[in-house]
Formats: sequence, structure tokens, C-alpha cells
Amino acid sequence: MWSVRRWLAPLAVLVALAGASPALAQFTDSYNFLKAVREKDSRKAIEILDKPGSTIVNTRDADSGETALHIVVKRSDIAWVGFVLQKGGNVNARDREGNTALMLASQARWAEGAQVLVQVRAQVDQQNRLGETALQMAVRNRDSTIAKLLLDAGASPDVNDSTGVSARALAESDPRAAAVARLFKDVPVRKARPVQGPSL
Repeated sequence: MWSVRRWLAPLAVLVALAGASPALAQFTDSYNFLKAVREKDSRKAIEILDKPGSTIVNTRDADSGETALHIVVKRSDIAWVGFVLQKGGNVNARDREGNTALMLASQARWAEGAQVLVQVRAQVDQQNRLGETALQMAVRNRDSTIAKLLLDAGASPDVNDSTGVSARALAESDPRAAAVARLFKDVPVRKARPVQGPSL
């Protein structure tokens, strides 16, 4: 009896591992893909993405919630942004803090990246967990270039964050953001919408 149990125990482990292998492979591919993106290893990234039925391009980091697009926008890498988008990257994906790639580009004052993201129809009025929009981030940076880009794409300066403050109010309260405030003068005031951060 003891010998049979001794044989059955490792067999049960092998059976369990065999059943989990597709999920394990998916996890491994996700980890290796994001690792390749961080290390700018295009050959490895393409190898993983070109597997039949792969949806790895939109996989998320287990800790930060970042997708490949978040990662490459944070390092202002226009070539990799183009690559990820071409492979089907979700331009409106959110990280754990609710930030989209467009928000990260605005935070980093990266106008070139923001322009590309707007061109592929990034949602300009999305809000993160604090209720902030990309336009509010541009105002805080006193970045009139990105603010104009977002306004031209239809962004509203009247979306309130979780504290009830809009981009318009931010600009009007900051003397050093006068250039941004001037951009808002020609934009009709819109009724403020409630905060629409990511749902849980």
C-alpha cells in the first residue's frame, strides 16, 4: 500500500501541472513579453506576439497594471509606441492607478507621443482614480502645447476631478498658467460631469 501511494503522489502532481500548462504558458509569455518590451528586445517581443491566437500585446504587469503601451510611453519611445499600436495595443488601457498612455504622455510633457495617441483615437476625457484627465495634467505642467493638442481633439476643460476642480479652474487659479488659461477662453463652458474613474 505504501509503495502505491508513493507512486500516486507524484503522478497527481504531474496531472495537475499538465492541466495547468496552457495557463502557465500564457503567464510565461506575458512575463517574457513585458520583459522584452522593457529591455527593447524587439526580436523576442515579435516572436511572442506572432504566436497563433496571441493577445499578449495587451497583457498587464501583475503589480503596476501597466501594459506594453504604458511602458513605452513612460520612456518616450516613439518607435516602440508605433510598434505596440501596430500590433493591436489598446490605446485606452488603464494601469492600476487608472492612468492611460495619454495621461502618461501629458504628465511627461511628451507632445509627440500625445499627438500619436490622439491620432489613434485615445479618449481624451478619460479619468484616473483621482478623477484627473490628461488635460488637467497638462495644466498642472503649464504645458500649453499639449493642452492645445487635447482641446483640438475635443477635450473638455470642465471635467471635475475627485476634489471638484476642473482644468479650467486650475488654469484660472495659477498665474503661471496664463498661456493655458487663454486657450480656454474660446472654449464654451460645459456642464461639469461627475467623476468617471475606472470601475472596480
